[in-house]
Amino acid sequence: MFKKNKEKISKADIRDERFKRIASRRVQEILNKMRLLRNCAHRGNYSYTDEQVRKIFNTIDEEWKHVKSEFNKNKSKKKEFRL
Repeated sequence: MFKKNKEKISKADIRDERFKRIASRRVQEILNKMRLLRNCAHRGNYSYTDEQVRKIFNTIDEEWKHVKSEFNKNKSKKKEFRL
């Protein structure tokens, strides 16, 4: 009987691979949804006001800021004040 040589995989490696898999899928979904939203810009098919467009992009911008802040929040805590 042969013994299998099992590589030890660290938790960090597992978490990294999981992040890559999930983040890639989620980013692709966002890009697909953005393409669908772009289709709404065709005035031949839809009627909308500037206020409606502003509301859409303000909402998207706010959520985008929240997402970015979550990714950057650990980085900003390490700032040190110096003169």
